[in-house]
Amino acid sequence: MAEKLNPTIEITNLRFTYPGIDGHPPPGSTPLIDVFTLSLNAGERCLLVGSNGAGKTTILKILGGKHMVDPSMVRVLRRSAFHDTALTSSGDLCYLGGEWKRDVAFAGFEVPIQMDISAEKMIFGVPGIDPQRRDELIKVLDIDMSWRMHKSSDGQRRRVQICIGLLKPYKVLLLDEITVDLDVLARADLLKFLKKECVERGATIIYATHIFDGLEDWPSHLVYVAHGKLQLAMPMEKVKEISNLSLMRTVESWLRKERDENRKIRKERKASSLSEFEKKIDGTRVIGDPARALNNGWAAGRLHSTVKGEENFVLSSNRVLRG
Repeated sequence: MAEKLNPTIEITNLRFTYPGIDGHPPPGSTPLIDVFTLSLNAGERCLLVGSNGAGKTTILKILGGKHMVDPSMVRVLRRSAFHDTALTSSGDLCYLGGEWKRDVAFAGFEVPIQMDISAEKMIFGVPGIDPQRRDELIKVLDIDMSWRMHKSSDGQRRRVQICIGLLKPYKVLLLDEITVDLDVLARADLLKFLKKECVERGATIIYATHIFDGLEDWPSHLVYVAHGKLQLAMPMEKVKEISNLSLMRTVESWLRKERDENRKIRKERKASSLSEFEKKIDGTRVIGDPARALNNGWAAGRLHSTVKGEENFVLSSNRVLRG
């Protein structure tokens, strides 16, 4: 990508693995994100594409300061995304993604926002907002102020979520499948508004999605990720030069090729595993070695570790077939 003196987003040789219960990556674990480098400048709109599990959400969360990495690996507005909390508290860095949920004491985690409250009270309850920008977002997203969150559809609640998230003018915006619940009109109007934000205010946007309708002329750059590694990053003009297909068909061809390669690898690995590990010991036929099932250390709905030293383990007995 084109280089400038002060890019708004800089990712340099990013390497990331989710930590275990001790706070460190499990020994010998394969990095989820590996040697990832990317640079974006003010005003650029980046479309982040890849198959499920490619690492798109993890990359966006790292950029949004939700996972700690070395400050030299990820810089947003020339500051550390994780260590400089003023980036998000000021609104300069905005992350919108996933379902709109909250944790409720004695009820559970990630409970959908469905309390009996109006859209008006939620939107107008955000302090220090430019009234003109608020009114524009309400119009763009076609929000009815009388909507009650416990009676609204998923798409209506999503509109309110997006509106609240965009009330403060941002410099960097990270979107993770945020338009999945919107209808065609709401999505088209929102994308038009976001493009205007980049053109008029110089905002930088990274948008991860699997829905490509109406996106042919929206992104300025396209980034393709597979297995946590950067496969392609280039301006849309160059993408159109190397492919005569539409944006959706172009991405589809990449994903189909990736899927075929993965199937081939899995088939070869399965054949190799059966050949290497199948054996007989003292009349007991063992496929693989009896292994300790992985325990992530946390019980559902609680903040207490389930692991106490080495005594808590589970033998995967279904892998032992008695002869």
